[in-house]
Amino acid sequence: MVVAIFVAGFIALVAYSTFNGQRFRAEVCMEYRGQSSCRTVNAKSKQAAVRAGTENACADIASGVTDTMRCVEAEPKSVKWLK
Repeated sequence: MVVAIFVAGFIALVAYSTFNGQRFRAEVCMEYRGQSSCRTVNAKSKQAAVRAGTENACADIASGVTDTMRCVEAEPKSVKWLK
């Protein structure tokens, strides 16, 4: 019985922390070596949203570790904040 209560409490805590708090949604577009890609992401902070969008877009247009690192370090072509 105690274990069941503990598990239920843990699940409630995880659900609360996952869905609670302000979320930021952004469409981040990257351009690298003549190719471009845009990705829409959700994150808990603006910085995390831009970083995640940059990484996701670069994964689509860069090939290899070195290219991906260079792409991620570049400024986004555009960042559009969504509701």
